Amino acid sequence: MIQVKEFVDADNSYAENKANEFLAGLREDQIVNISYGSVVKSSRDGAEHQRSSILVVYKTNERQ
Repeated sequence: MIQVKEFVDADNSYAENKANEFLAGLREDQIVNISYGSVVKSSRDGAEHQRSSILVVYKTNERQ
C-alpha cells in the first residue's frame, strides 16, 4: 500500500528533523517520493510567517 506522511511547521528545521526521524525508520526501497514546499503568509498586522511542508510518499507491507 502507498501512503503519504506530511510534516508541517512554521520553522523548516522542525519539519526537516521530524521527516528525517521518520525516514530513518524506513528501508530505502520503501521511499517513493519526497517533496518540499514553503509559503510565506502575511498576517493582518503586516508580519510575514513562513510555513513549510515536507511530504513523504512511501510503501508499506500492508494491503487493504
